[in-house]
Amino acid sequence: MHDDRALVETRIARFVEERLKPALYRERIAARVERWEVPGEPVPFGTAAAAEYSPIAQGTPWGRPWGTTWFRVAGEVPAEWADAAGARAELVVDLGFTGTAPGFQAEALAWTADGAVIKAVEPLNRAVPLPDRGPFELYLEGASNPDVVAQWSFAPTTLGEWETAGEEPAYVLRSVDIALLDVTVWELLQDIWTLRGLYAQLPKSLPRRAEILRALERCVDALVPDDIAGTAQLGRDLLAPAFAAPAWASSHRIHAVGHAHIDSAWLWPMRETVRKVARTFSNVDALISEHPGFVFAASSAQQYAWLKRDYPDLFDRVRQRVREGSFVPVGGMWVESDTNMPGGEALARQFVAGKRFFMEEFGVEPLEVWLPDSFGYSGALPQIVRAAGSRWFLTQKISWNETNVMPHHTFRWQGIDGTEVFTHFPPVDTYNSELSGAELARAERQYAEKGAANTSLVPFGWGDGGGGPTREMIAAARRTADLEGSPKVRMSTPREFFEAAEAEYPEPPVWSGELYLEFHRGTYTSQARTKRGNRRSEHLLREAELWAATAAVRGVADYPYDELEELWHDVLLHQFHDILPGSSIAWVHREAERAYEQIASALTDVIERSLRALAGVGSQTMRVNAGPFAVGGVAPLGGGAAPGGAAPTDASAVTLRREGDAIVLANGLVEATLDGDGLLVSLVDSASEREAVPAGHPAKLLQLFRDTPTQWDAWDIDAHYVRSAQELRDAESIEVVRADAASVVVRIVRRFGASSVVETVSLDAGARAIEVRLDVDWRERQKLLKLAFPLDVLADRASSEIQFGHIQRPTHANTSWDAARFETVAHRWVHVGEPGYGVAVANDSTYGHDVRRTNLDDGAAVTTVRLSLLRAPLYPDPESDQGEHTMRVSIMPGADIPDAVGEGYRLNLPLRTVTDAAAASIEPLIRASGAVVECVKLAEDRSGDVVVRLYEANGSRSTARVVASFDAEASETDLLERVLPSSRARLQPVAEREWSLQLRPFQLVTLRLARGED
Repeated sequence: MHDDRALVETRIARFVEERLKPALYRERIAARVERWEVPGEPVPFGTAAAAEYSPIAQGTPWGRPWGTTWFRVAGEVPAEWADAAGARAELVVDLGFTGTAPGFQAEALAWTADGAVIKAVEPLNRAVPLPDRGPFELYLEGASNPDVVAQWSFAPTTLGEWETAGEEPAYVLRSVDIALLDVTVWELLQDIWTLRGLYAQLPKSLPRRAEILRALERCVDALVPDDIAGTAQLGRDLLAPAFAAPAWASSHRIHAVGHAHIDSAWLWPMRETVRKVARTFSNVDALISEHPGFVFAASSAQQYAWLKRDYPDLFDRVRQRVREGSFVPVGGMWVESDTNMPGGEALARQFVAGKRFFMEEFGVEPLEVWLPDSFGYSGALPQIVRAAGSRWFLTQKISWNETNVMPHHTFRWQGIDGTEVFTHFPPVDTYNSELSGAELARAERQYAEKGAANTSLVPFGWGDGGGGPTREMIAAARRTADLEGSPKVRMSTPREFFEAAEAEYPEPPVWSGELYLEFHRGTYTSQARTKRGNRRSEHLLREAELWAATAAVRGVADYPYDELEELWHDVLLHQFHDILPGSSIAWVHREAERAYEQIASALTDVIERSLRALAGVGSQTMRVNAGPFAVGGVAPLGGGAAPGGAAPTDASAVTLRREGDAIVLANGLVEATLDGDGLLVSLVDSASEREAVPAGHPAKLLQLFRDTPTQWDAWDIDAHYVRSAQELRDAESIEVVRADAASVVVRIVRRFGASSVVETVSLDAGARAIEVRLDVDWRERQKLLKLAFPLDVLADRASSEIQFGHIQRPTHANTSWDAARFETVAHRWVHVGEPGYGVAVANDSTYGHDVRRTNLDDGAAVTTVRLSLLRAPLYPDPESDQGEHTMRVSIMPGADIPDAVGEGYRLNLPLRTVTDAAAASIEPLIRASGAVVECVKLAEDRSGDVVVRLYEANGSRSTARVVASFDAEASETDLLERVLPSSRARLQPVAEREWSLQLRPFQLVTLRLARGED
């Protein structure tokens, strides 16, 4: 080799760009193209085919943002092309693609003239197959999706809604050509791409690196610039020895799984996701036909359900591919859900709904949970995964950590109840791999288990509408199957990988607790209306199922299986990891808000129908309690007579007194003092007579912060926000609006910037908690509103409710892991305490919290619980959270964990009143002690059996008792209601209709009660 290596590298690169790539197509002929602009939302093929088309020339603008343009394409493949050796005809389309990532711009779906889906056209997958010769006609359904990414500038954009995106064309049609692909040149390009990628990763001192460069140089020397087609095979022959050298025995082993991460909504609306799925799945179907051995894995039952509804013929083709084993449903969930904010029952139903769909439609049960992109993973998830019958878990997102590097790539993940699930975290650090040399080398270099194991998984394919895997990626996989200097790559399925990884590494390290993502912490708070809709829907679903099941078992109404299933599917869809976290465009969140209103209306109707059937018509009034704990004298899961207006006793009556400017509320259980600005300056529970609020540090304090993340606006809260606190102490007005023996209510109005907050503070007779309702008119931009409760408690950790239990997190920052966890998620409550004393803060719609311990000047410790109420990011929705919001918070002094659990349910499941009833009460179907009943419903198989889901909530071992009010035989099942071969909970009959269970801390149990005769 006579030239300097850098010069040789440059020469090769230039030759590829200027000589080889232009020679990829031997000939091109412009096709005849006509167009029809759809006046509104997308239309079916039949409507488009019957429309009037007009000619469109290359270079013509087309497609308003979010519009649909159908192109009718016709032409003739020259007869002589059929005899061209090593070549084939295809249609090559350039819709005006930009340099942006492939899934964030224009796309198209190709149809035959008689309405069959062919495949898609995307920026990195532009070819559509054509007949060998003769005339043809086909249609392209072009989607002019705008570039909301804008090179990830995070600048405010009007492109996130149809109404504000504008009418000007977003793209220019560059070319639609009938082209003759030179297959040998294409293969040569793949050879060179693979070898150049490998060369760039090898150490300079390695002889193998010099061999590759010499082979590439000889290839370029042999290629005749004016006759690339005629000399391409010679070039391939000269490269063949470089591919003949086998991989080292110690090389890393990679299972390459075809994949296309399609967000169910994000920077596009759901209706566009439906089309993205059709485009991607049709691409995959075409690839499978051309490349035996290629396997594609796709998650999200919802996406298959969309395909079945809107593209039934393509769905049937997918079903056939599943039978063949080349198309693999994975994940077992309805969508790739967020796992931080869905409630326990909702997260369980992701698996119930997802697995049922896959089993009923395809006869397969996915055993791997496939969640590459969710924003952190709940410590409750391992138990839920195993309870659903799954064995393995995969994620990629933890590679985005800002501060700490995850120490493992293959490990056993242990949840809060001790359940473990075999987990893989691909070291390739991407779920959109193209199997480049850099990616394969990175996977091998970063793999943390070297010396103990040597196998990892790489998901390959362009995501989010980029088209999924391409023929180039499959070529890369085949070339690196056994190549010296490269990891060994085999196209595989997730199951094959996990079985191989488990066999290779039977005793991997254990990671205990949540997989906290040190990034995207703002997703616990962004788009508060979406989050409130989710919380409300979850609790309405609980009520609807409970009362509908009770009515069905009592024989007074039919159980609305179909209606409830559809509503569950809607709620589960909106728990997708870019909807519930609040990180989508305005279009998505406005649709979500409308959907939650419809869900609430439908569920309220189910509840009212069921309760009316149970109560009958008469003159009675009763209250019903869907919660798992007695409230106001009403038994859990049942109903009782409403009090007849009797006044509370003197001991429980609420009193109000004034001490100067201060207002004191008391009821014999708790006493709260509001100062002249309505701040909570004292909170004492009568049992301990202990002050919960530190002197000089008022609680219930609203704080406003600048919120300007460094990168991802709607996603992130950065640590520097704490340096810009503004305390909103001043009150515009304070008014006592109610003061009687039953309740005292104080209203406080505060104004700041362009916004206002009305705080309604109340204490009821018999209550141990002060309740605060916040009505916020939010008009700030790039601000964060928090509600702070400084507490006189020396707590080294905070307990936060998650699904089916709670998790404890440090309140200090001893380590970098502690410091990075500065914003955390909690469901209905947070508890901080020291031995013998604690305080609970509950909420009805908030998820984001921070809890930190600080010291006062006198050395006393203060633990501050802060709830993140509202944000106002500008990207991707510049109107995020603007307008009116209502949320409720309560604070209970002298509370232990069981108190916190009960208060969380009480705040989220208020009693309902049934008037004009014939019955004075509703007997609960189920009574339970020693465990919390999360769900009462009828079985998914529509047998009429009753299903009860319960869990140990306090973090201690317990003996639970379950009593049915109807004849039944009880058995323990998994989440899919399949009877377990052995009872992990040791279910034992105690008496007729009564059973006991031994539960470990946080254990989740599903019981199936096969009904007998009442």
